[in-house]
Amino acid sequence: MNTEHLNSLSLDELWTLHQQVAASLAQKLLLQKAQLEERLVKIGLADEAKRFDRKRRPYPPVRPKYCNPKNPAETWSGRGRLPRWLRPQLRGGRKLDDFLINRASR
Repeated sequence: MNTEHLNSLSLDELWTLHQQVAASLAQKLLLQKAQLEERLVKIGLADEAKRFDRKRRPYPPVRPKYCNPKNPAETWSGRGRLPRWLRPQLRGGRKLDDFLINRASR
């Protein structure tokens, strides 16, 4: 696919093109999914397919474990990515234990 012409487009034109492509892809995926589900119904496997459509089980909320001392409203449970407020402080030499909520409230 020749994409050299994309370099001549402005940012707004590229964004519009991106939105059109995303909408077109979404529409085609929905159409294909409907066709596949129709085929599954015809061959009697529709119930099997629904088994894979289940939602994730709900997880209980996790209490925050760490707190930003400069802004106590900013907390982190210790799961997932490091929050933005914590990264520079760890790079600056502080330890993660310095931000424990129990320690910060003393």
